[in-house]
Amino acid sequence: MVKKTLDKDLGRFDTIEAQAMQSGRSYKALALAVLFLLIVWAFSASVTVEGEHSTLIIIAAIIGGYMALNIGANDVANNVGPAVGSRALTMLGALIIAAVFEAAGAILAGGDVVNTIQKGIIDPSTMQTSTVFVFAMISALFSAALWVNIATWIGAPVSTTHAVVGGVMGAGIAAAGFDVVHWNTMGAIAASWVISPVMGGVIAAIFLAFIKTYIIYTEDKIAAARRWVPVLVAIMAGAFAAYLALKGLSKLVKIDLGNALLIGLGVAVLSYFLSAPVIKRKSIGLENRNKSLKVLFGLPLV
Repeated sequence: MVKKTLDKDLGRFDTIEAQAMQSGRSYKALALAVLFLLIVWAFSASVTVEGEHSTLIIIAAIIGGYMALNIGANDVANNVGPAVGSRALTMLGALIIAAVFEAAGAILAGGDVVNTIQKGIIDPSTMQTSTVFVFAMISALFSAALWVNIATWIGAPVSTTHAVVGGVMGAGIAAAGFDVVHWNTMGAIAASWVISPVMGGVIAAIFLAFIKTYIIYTEDKIAAARRWVPVLVAIMAGAFAAYLALKGLSKLVKIDLGNALLIGLGVAVLSYFLSAPVIKRKSIGLENRNKSLKVLFGLPLV
């Protein structure tokens, strides 16, 4: 009887200790988030020229920092989840890669999206004053960040793009009525929200069927992976290079579709010859079983 009581008491202590550790981690995360926002405030205040809208610029920067935190907690987690889950990358490595390439993607290929958000969803000229438009966009940014924050808190993987587009449209309607919205553009954006996941699912299913047929279900899995994994790497690298040439560099130099495809083909060939020796070297000594394939699929996941 005494032993049972003692076990129960020890169990309670273990529960309390676990809750205390979880609470401590939560407070540390909150403290780091607040520190980050304070750094954003200090930096924006130091580089903003004193003027009529300087306070609004600083407020917008702080809200942008708040949004960045939520993007890291939700969108970036979605992006690096497969690589970390398959143990192709450590959490720290995945976060560093995500930080670098999220910023690079925004700088190199984010111009068209920025233009759409700026004036493609609502018409700024219909606003009473420029100040009203500024307040509307700040409100849209804050509402989007708040929604992504709530979604992250409840564990729901949501799209930051959806939140921002909805926030801009809602703020525009509140500021100047329904006529302010470019409904044709909104229709195209909404259609892409349906088409994109469907097309993504179809393409993923095709690749999975290919991998199962030509790698997983073959007698010599390692030899099949040695043959086909470099091809998959080449396809991914070539497709991304073609997109980057066509869209990402459009602000610097105009590249037509034909030349973009040639660039993609060149990068694909180069990627194949660079990745093939790496895959071959990693495959040496691996057992002929599915678990060994995780090692060879680490490069494509990265």
